[in-house]
Amino acid sequence: MHSFAELKKNLKKDFTGLKKIKVALLGDNATQLLVQALRGEGFVRGIDLEIWEADFNQIAREVLDPASDLYLFKPDIVILFYSTHKLLSTYNKLPTDQYSGLANRQLELVNHIVSALNDKLSCNIIYYNFSEIDDSIFGSYANKLSSSFLFQLRKLNYELMVFASQNSNFFICDLSSVQNHFGKPQLFQPAVYINTEMVLSIYILPEIASRTVDIIAAGSGHFKKCLILDLDNTLWGGIIGDDGLENIQLGSLGIGKAFTEFQYWVKKLQKRGIIIAVCSKNTESIAKEPFEHHPDMILKLEDIAVFVANWENKADNIRKIQTILNIGFDSMVFLDDNPFERNMVRENLPDITVPELPEDPADYLEFLYTLNLFETVSFSGEDSERTKLYQLEAKRSVLQQSFVNEGDYLKSLAMVSLVEPFNKFNTPRVAQLSQRSNQFNLRTIRYTEKDIEAARLNESTFSFTFTLADKFGDNGMICVIILEKEDEQTLFIDTWLMSCRVLKRGMEHFALNTIVHFAKEKGFLYLKGEYIPTAKNEMVKNHYAELGFKQLGVFWILNLNECEEKKNFIIRK
Repeated sequence: MHSFAELKKNLKKDFTGLKKIKVALLGDNATQLLVQALRGEGFVRGIDLEIWEADFNQIAREVLDPASDLYLFKPDIVILFYSTHKLLSTYNKLPTDQYSGLANRQLELVNHIVSALNDKLSCNIIYYNFSEIDDSIFGSYANKLSSSFLFQLRKLNYELMVFASQNSNFFICDLSSVQNHFGKPQLFQPAVYINTEMVLSIYILPEIASRTVDIIAAGSGHFKKCLILDLDNTLWGGIIGDDGLENIQLGSLGIGKAFTEFQYWVKKLQKRGIIIAVCSKNTESIAKEPFEHHPDMILKLEDIAVFVANWENKADNIRKIQTILNIGFDSMVFLDDNPFERNMVRENLPDITVPELPEDPADYLEFLYTLNLFETVSFSGEDSERTKLYQLEAKRSVLQQSFVNEGDYLKSLAMVSLVEPFNKFNTPRVAQLSQRSNQFNLRTIRYTEKDIEAARLNESTFSFTFTLADKFGDNGMICVIILEKEDEQTLFIDTWLMSCRVLKRGMEHFALNTIVHFAKEKGFLYLKGEYIPTAKNEMVKNHYAELGFKQLGVFWILNLNECEEKKNFIIRK
């Protein structure tokens, strides 16, 4: 974690070329130093946070006035920071018989503010929940008394979680958890608050900035997708090749308990959709023995998407894993107990996140909890199937090696695609794909579920979602295209994104055939595309050229009367 002084120094550095995101910060407390911390942390993540800060305690005025500076700024992200201290002040001024309504009153305000923002902006909202203050009026009895401030505060934080679960563009930055970990004296300094109205200490600002930028980055496609694990003394205690199956440390007693609990954490990540891979210096058959035969192993081979165990250096082996998964190194986390291996991977693959694990395995989890490595802004049923999808992809790779002709291989897969417009059922997955897809993404525009719903209802917008299944299994939704009516003759390709899992199977040809057929049916003469380069999407730089589009300035034009059907082996369901 960087210090506030280090983050502040970043403000003097060159932000040229960084992805720009417009952020509005509105608080009922002094937020000037928080702005600096956010900007500095943004630089660390490769993001230029252009921050507009509302005047002190002017949240309602800015949000409810349609002509306010907030709406002139047109932010991508709005941060709302209502402090516990102002909430306590409100509580103190209420009549006694209204104490029990404090949480509901604040929730009504939140709902009113969020509704107003959603009416005028298409943005994500980050809300800082409430760090705890126990005013000690009732002692422990406050936990039984609904009118106590502590009871109302805890109820409010719970209801905010419920509210967030019902509003797809509303995200909570958990100040309460930060206080639980670091302690209130680190979060809040009374003398500073009294003199400056700052409720966050200089010490804690970098942590709050980091948690906030975690959410912003995840919503912009910057997040971790894969956890790569060493085995000996990382996943279990001891060395399987030397100690043998019976003598490695796992179970519910002693240091073995630390490794077991660590495996439970990894298992939960796998169920959430994080890709789990193994990279171990070991003989593969010996490395797999605990997964297959040890009674206390929580992780099984079916939980591992890619298993690499040999005596080659780990940087090269991680490159092999990256080739199989086809994801960026910057979306990977590597955990290894050995400092030499960690440093070697850092030096050779600088984009990978390599945490400095504590020496004592008992400290692994508490340390990893604080890093918040796997922030996300979405979760769907397909996420829990991700390991299976990558395992199936490995089977396809084995099959492909048995064919000399690529066409024969693709035909053997018996591929089928369901093509549908946006609907209420696929909206969450479409939004998630727009947020996650970085490499095969022609314009890299991120959409919230609200944006997708608006597109679905817009008569000038035409949407397409594509699934892909074959004899090995169903990949689910893997491609999204949005067409906008530019004029009576032209459809503009607002969005074309695709999962990299299905590259080189002809989906781009199948998708083009689909939208060309649609455009012709509707009487259009041209498709117009645009490629907006980013640090990650260079792989589609020549996408339109390869499909037969002709360049016209920064755009690409396809004359529908001159284009031919593209060959592929996908059948429309």
